[in-house]
Amino acid sequence: MSRQRVNWPAISLIAPAVIVLLAIGIYPLLFALDISFRQYQLTKQYLGTGYVGFQNYVAVFNDPLFWQSLLRTAQFFLLTVPLQVVLGVLIALFIDGVRWRPLSFVMRVLLVVPIAVTPTVVGLIGRLLFNRDFGFMNYLLSLFNAPPVSWLGEPVPAMLTIALVDIWQWTPFVALVMISGLSMISQDVLESGQLEAGRGWNLFWHVQAPYLLPGLTAVLILRTADILKLFDMVFVLTRGGPGVSTELVSVYIQRVGFRVFDMGVASAQAILLLILCIVLSRGYIRLFYREIEA
Repeated sequence: MSRQRVNWPAISLIAPAVIVLLAIGIYPLLFALDISFRQYQLTKQYLGTGYVGFQNYVAVFNDPLFWQSLLRTAQFFLLTVPLQVVLGVLIALFIDGVRWRPLSFVMRVLLVVPIAVTPTVVGLIGRLLFNRDFGFMNYLLSLFNAPPVSWLGEPVPAMLTIALVDIWQWTPFVALVMISGLSMISQDVLESGQLEAGRGWNLFWHVQAPYLLPGLTAVLILRTADILKLFDMVFVLTRGGPGVSTELVSVYIQRVGFRVFDMGVASAQAILLLILCIVLSRGYIRLFYREIEA
């Protein structure tokens, strides 16, 4: 048997991507995993000099503030993602029903605009819109002789504010994913469905909804990962305040790592979030993902 020749041109083409993936993806993950088993204090003279086993993980499990921040993150998820899915599906159905191609194209382009804005800029825009003294939202309330609301200065309005900003930014992403699902439905399938199920709700539930399930699975996985690591927009808007009312889990991890300077515990928290994200992703796939035969 002759030896198989090494395909050096192919290796040279994929090698840069592999090196970048190792440099910015795999190495930081392994580094975080390593220091999660160390006593790694940034204020100490010697960093990460000895392993402490699972002490950092035990500290995380015994930290009520971590679980409270995780609970706030779950509340934020329930405030935003279900509404984003509903609005995204409605927008997708509306755009899919537009038969004039130039208008449909313009609407799809407009959906990209909020996604293209960086979260930090979104946070700055939110601070202007929801400012108590000169914000646009309180200006709208003044038109109805309503008193101004301290959107960023009280716990409940602050959580609603960051939820509204997140809904504004990411509902278009959900709509685009759902539009791609609707585009998979052939005209023959759609016409057959209209004959058997009619129009309206029956057509959506029996014909269109199954084609949206793969996209819904992707949306849930991506939005769960986004919310678990959501930091910049919340930090710019509220810095986790007032008090800790909007301190999501990523903001709390930042506080542990860069204010308390306990990078070992912060890394353990981040690894646990990664495990949680993987478990939830597997759950979404088992619950919602269905193969659709075109």
